[in-house]
Amino acid sequence: MRFISILLAATFTAASCAVPNDGMAQEAVRAAADPEALFHSNDPALDRNKQAAYHIVKDLLEANHWELADRYLTERYIQHNPNAANGRAAVVSYFTDVRKVKPTPIPAKMQSKVVSVVAENDLVTVAFVREMKDEKDPGRSYTTTWFDMWRFVDGKADEHWDGATLMGR
Repeated sequence: MRFISILLAATFTAASCAVPNDGMAQEAVRAAADPEALFHSNDPALDRNKQAAYHIVKDLLEANHWELADRYLTERYIQHNPNAANGRAAVVSYFTDVRKVKPTPIPAKMQSKVVSVVAENDLVTVAFVREMKDEKDPGRSYTTTWFDMWRFVDGKADEHWDGATLMGR
């Protein structure tokens, strides 16, 4: 059995070396056909948290209605994104004062390309399709996955994680 494991490992390693790593040797990330359906659960607590995550994405992040932040974020909102400080007021200021976003009509349906929504206990993780320009060939782009994860307290996001790095560096 150990021999088979070693043989398989060697085969996968050789196969991965045979594919040119030019940043385009990938399967494209695909969005779910009905992202709204992913934001529901038969468990009432998970459904409440998934619905809050849905509105964070649709109402706050897409439509920039940060005046609604108190509906979906706790006052102490802990931020693990290196570009925004802790606290609901600081996050609102980051989007409205630093990024200078302007509200647009809240869409009937979410516009973001969602891959999956996973809820467990007090956490909800949303994975998104993210299209990026190829730095070596700006005429080409590729897809990757972005995520946001929130920890909820009483139906409001109290803590947030994502894959952000420092802007402008």
